[in-house]
Amino acid sequence: MTVNTGKGTMPLVALVAIWSVSAIVSLPGLAVSPILDKLDTIFPKASHIEVEMLESLPSLMIIPFMLLAGRWSVRGNKIRMLTFGTAIFLLSGMGCLLSRKLWELIVLGGIMGIGAGIIIPLSTGLIVDYFTGDRRVRQLGISSAVNNLTLVLSTALVGYMADIEWHFAFVVYLLPAVTLLLIPALSHTRPMPEPDGGAQNRQSSLNRRVIAELMLFYFVITYTSLVVTFNTSYVASSAGISTSDSGIIISLFFLAIMAPGFVLNSIITIFGRWVNVVSLVVMGIGLMLMSWHNPSVVTLVFGAVLAGFGYGIMQPIIYDKAATNAPPRLATLALSIVMAVNYLAILVAPFIIDGINTIFHTDSYAFAFRFNGIVAVALATVACFVNRRSRVLGLDD
Repeated sequence: MTVNTGKGTMPLVALVAIWSVSAIVSLPGLAVSPILDKLDTIFPKASHIEVEMLESLPSLMIIPFMLLAGRWSVRGNKIRMLTFGTAIFLLSGMGCLLSRKLWELIVLGGIMGIGAGIIIPLSTGLIVDYFTGDRRVRQLGISSAVNNLTLVLSTALVGYMADIEWHFAFVVYLLPAVTLLLIPALSHTRPMPEPDGGAQNRQSSLNRRVIAELMLFYFVITYTSLVVTFNTSYVASSAGISTSDSGIIISLFFLAIMAPGFVLNSIITIFGRWVNVVSLVVMGIGLMLMSWHNPSVVTLVFGAVLAGFGYGIMQPIIYDKAATNAPPRLATLALSIVMAVNYLAILVAPFIIDGINTIFHTDSYAFAFRFNGIVAVALATVACFVNRRSRVLGLDD
């Protein structure tokens, strides 16, 4: 069975191989989340800084190696890079399953971040290589959906496995084995050249201004949406909502991010150059709903779904814009630069949220939702006035 790429066709199994890369790139650090509250028992001598490193080191290592992978992709063999990065990921994950010491988990987490950093830009870069036009946008949407669906399912699996025995939480780190098995199918399928009329062929080098604007836009919307993952449990707790319900709300947020990916082309067709404006308004309304005083479960669910849906539309569009503002040989480099901002936002978002609370002299967890909702609506207002001429806030060709 083959799939139309806009440049020709490719075997379905090769496309599944690309989807499998998208499925594993969000896994680093995931297995640690359900055992954070048990670390004092598991490792009674663990210091606060060691716990922080267990959470943050994978992301810290991902950022520089994403950028290096983008640079290597210009002249290097992407399939070899994918194989090398996936193998590092898998071996470090197997090490976590066997580890008995905290320092070993910290080191292995850093090594896993290196492997993930190498393959993350390839998860979208390979789509750009093989697909073009509307079919590329559709596959970028599906890639984002697969990524978030895996995140939701893996989070549920990790929580269940960790309750049995804390080492079992790391079983999700064996998923890269599937990618390694599928890579040969991809290596036997060469991407066709970009069509002469393709947007990438109109670029002789990176469009640095547009790439910089995409980075800023991506950082703002990622930071704005992250308040859902960081603050929902606190807001839910203050409203008397159970921990299990807050976990469901966060899971629904990620499912909402996933959903637009399957119908992204239809959404773009409906809203055209207003797609980012609409997405920002939807996200802003969702965040403001979550800032209500003593919100109900229904209010938080509705708000989280709206926030996730708005963000889920914009993310793959940003990736497509990054690719179309670079020539084919530099597309993966452009993607690595833009995608690195996502991980930077994850690292600094808690500090920004705390800083804003300090500036406004509030300790309310709900205030961050309200503030970020206002940021999203304000950005939508700006987009209303500039979307005709902006290749970032409007609709690129």
